[in-house]
Amino acid sequence: MLNKRSDYFNERLWLEYREGIMRSELDENLKKAIKSQEKQRVATLRLINAAIKDRDIAVRSEENTEGVSDDEIILILSNMVKQRKQSIVQYEEGGRIELAEREREEIKIIQEFLPNQLTEEEIKVEVSKIIDAGDQLSIKDMGKIMGELKNKFSGSMDFGKASEIVKALLK
Repeated sequence: MLNKRSDYFNERLWLEYREGIMRSELDENLKKAIKSQEKQRVATLRLINAAIKDRDIAVRSEENTEGVSDDEIILILSNMVKQRKQSIVQYEEGGRIELAEREREEIKIIQEFLPNQLTEEEIKVEVSKIIDAGDQLSIKDMGKIMGELKNKFSGSMDFGKASEIVKALLK
């Protein structure tokens, strides 16, 4: 039977072990940015960590004590990029070019941690494969196709572009 002290240390070791690669990569980059005094990079990496911790808290339950996975972190980062792109449009419409530039810098930093995005041609090839493999021949099947794409390419595909390509190929 283990005492409370050894239980604590075993749990602590497990928590350190289960931490995903993404988290350690983000932490390493944050440390480097702090040492090299890159203010924008430090601020962006802290925002990323805050978003991940926020999501960890939201999913914490009796069954899930380990927080979000690397796949979920990729989704968080993708959403952060999407939010910043929307902000850029609003800032440019409002004449706040300096804030739009700041958002662009944040996007560049966030995208360093995302998988490489598929090109438009690669998206067309993948959509064609799905259409050819199944009976999805009408626009009514768009949801099935998009669902399959999201399962296969979560975090590495711009689904806005993908939906346009699916529509064009199904017409």
